Amino acid sequence: MRIFVTILFVTVTLLAQDVPNPPRQFDGKSWWDHVKVLADDKMEGRETGSPGLKRAEAYVVEQLRQSGVEPAGEDGYFQKVRLVSRSIDENNSGMSLVKDGKAEPLILGEDAFFSTRVDLASEVEAPLVFVGYGLSVPEVDYDDLSGLDLKGKIAVVFTGIPSNIPGPLGSHYQTAAERWRVLKAAGAIGALSIPNPASMDIPWPRMSLARTHPSMDLVGAEFHETTGEKIAGVINPEHVEKFFAASGHNFQEILDLSKDRKQLPRFPLNISLRAHAKTTTQSVESANVIGKLSGTDAKLKNEYVVLSAHIDHLGIGEPINGDKLYNGAMDNASGDAVLLDVAAALRGSPEKPRRSLLFVFVTGEEKGLLGSKYFAARPTVPRSSIVADINIDMFLPLYPLKALMAYGFKESDLGDDLQRVAEKDGIEIQDDPEPQRNSFIRSDQYNFIRRGIPAITMKVGYKPGSAEDKTFHDWLHQRYHAPSDDLSQPLDQSAAGKYEQVISQLMLTISDDAKRPQWKQDSFFRRYAQPGRGD
Repeated sequence: MRIFVTILFVTVTLLAQDVPNPPRQFDGKSWWDHVKVLADDKMEGRETGSPGLKRAEAYVVEQLRQSGVEPAGEDGYFQKVRLVSRSIDENNSGMSLVKDGKAEPLILGEDAFFSTRVDLASEVEAPLVFVGYGLSVPEVDYDDLSGLDLKGKIAVVFTGIPSNIPGPLGSHYQTAAERWRVLKAAGAIGALSIPNPASMDIPWPRMSLARTHPSMDLVGAEFHETTGEKIAGVINPEHVEKFFAASGHNFQEILDLSKDRKQLPRFPLNISLRAHAKTTTQSVESANVIGKLSGTDAKLKNEYVVLSAHIDHLGIGEPINGDKLYNGAMDNASGDAVLLDVAAALRGSPEKPRRSLLFVFVTGEEKGLLGSKYFAARPTVPRSSIVADINIDMFLPLYPLKALMAYGFKESDLGDDLQRVAEKDGIEIQDDPEPQRNSFIRSDQYNFIRRGIPAITMKVGYKPGSAEDKTFHDWLHQRYHAPSDDLSQPLDQSAAGKYEQVISQLMLTISDDAKRPQWKQDSFFRRYAQPGRGD
């Protein structure tokens, strides 16, 4: 009996030690102090490449230096990122629907608008074809493009995924790169998207308001994922019937089917789009900021756990209620503040990580995850030495933290680590409750995943139908990508502190485990695993 009790005691002790203690108790106060600086009006919304962003990065560098975090960029803490900016000149651009030789002009901003995420052709005229969700997913034998004639035509896509496609897989195939790859192979020359009104984070008037804000792309052919796409744009779902008028179908038919995420019909719209676009370009230089805390294990210190967050936001834009400064307090000064707070706490903790830790503040997220795409392609440490990425983006501490929504939770055993850490603090882990919003691919962890590095991101969760659910979605509709995402909004600092506690424990858990994080055997993304990882 004594032997049994001893074994039981040792087992329980070891299980308890699976999750390291946090380096200190976080209360959200020092987190909020950082947010107040990064989202201050003096930072002018931290537009990529702007003086305001450079001031924010200078603050980050000084805080890292004071915390004893070593530089790990290419030039001190900095990794230079070269970009090209593209803007639409709407005064010299336009769209029309053409039927039987008669052109019906579209009102830019009301009916539709151009997307400058692609290098627009100056002149285009081509038939339109509705392609449903526009997905081709061989893993589940699903193909919206099968049997359609798209050669020389423009695909019209309804955003979302049918219910038989898992959320992360469907999100992956909705990325610009994957979407264009299959459309190009089918002969299409471009695509227009119709946002699903049921899952629009931003109402059309705000989407339209930002339509002339510059887009950006990385310099270098290796990064160009939409080469050959001549036209891209977005259609107002409230004005879409004019696109369907000659097809024998109506948009309500599409909406009714999409409520249950059923497969959608596909058909020619029997109408063409005529477009002319004038864009202006200019070179932009920005930077990622990277710091390192060295590990203590002789071997494992040459491997890295990354904690990432984007430091850019939208800068100065079109005014809403008289305010044109987009401070980005929750998107994503909040995430940057976590990195700074956790770095300082871990540096001062008696519990030292065995692996080294990288704190990566990326630029250009709002322009299409560009800074993380660049870092993941050209990391400042050997890519094979990066064992995991934990990404923080707009985690929204709007109410007490009782649950975490984890994106990528089921793809690798990072989800298992998170589960152990969260359960210790009485926090429930939720899978993505709204896969149709494509959150899985909309933050920087996705670029690490595409390079074979297990990654995860998480936000403060809620129970569907609860008051917290309403608070979360009200925030999206009212403050997301709006000037009201500022320092005057109501927040729960204790939730931010509890979130930081989870993040710091998760980092230490991954750092101290002799085994590298592994992809789940049934994860689609396991195919990207780097040789020698053992996944």
